Amino acid sequence: MQQVEKTAMRSERREGVPRAVRSMAYENAATLGGKCHRMLFEHGTPSRRSPEASPKKEFKKEGRPMEHPRIPLEDLQAQVAACRRCPLCDGRTQTVFGVGNPEARVLIVGEAPGKNEDLQGEPFVGAAGKYLNELLAIAGLSREDVYIANVLKCRPPSNRDPRPEEIQACTPFLREQTRTINPEYIVTLGNFSTKFILKTDVGITRLHGTLQRAGRFKVFPIFHPAAALYDSKKREALENDFATLGELLRGEV
Repeated sequence: MQQVEKTAMRSERREGVPRAVRSMAYENAATLGGKCHRMLFEHGTPSRRSPEASPKKEFKKEGRPMEHPRIPLEDLQAQVAACRRCPLCDGRTQTVFGVGNPEARVLIVGEAPGKNEDLQGEPFVGAAGKYLNELLAIAGLSREDVYIANVLKCRPPSNRDPRPEEIQACTPFLREQTRTINPEYIVTLGNFSTKFILKTDVGITRLHGTLQRAGRFKVFPIFHPAAALYDSKKREALENDFATLGELLRGEV
């Protein structure tokens, strides 16, 4: 046993890497997977011709990776329209990519399209969308000032909750949208968008109205506007949170 340890120590000395340093490197490598999601929002995903492809890295002369250009939103929209990654594509009328200012300071992320959104191809156009317009006004914003998207681009049957495999299949598009728009604030509406962006199991009831971070993005979770349509108690919280959002944007808090 001692002979084996001595042999291993001699080997490490020959390689010039102490065992403690090597062990630390292994531990650091093992934790990278857990940090990957936040790094995507911190630095953006590597830009690709399609979120399905991963081209070879290009390198500057000093050996550091070059940043690939961001994918134009119209190109991403065409990719979404042709997407058949999950069974939701079979029941959709059309995809719901997103709408708004492509250089918005605020990106609003909902959960999934509903019936009206599926018919019109635009997020938040039903009763919840009308209320969202009122909430934006409380923050001093309009739909033309922000960009609105969803975690899913296709309507789940009967407006059921998004499933994990659907979120996994669809969110590469949201990551690329976020990277292209490059907002200062991401406003997550409801549980699914909040948990995805923040990579947390903490629910919207605890997180709403608190400023969070995902990499370099400021994240402000708020109840989904539809929640107030079914629970009037949520209305006051929604309106207070949008008022706080306006204060944040104006630098008052």
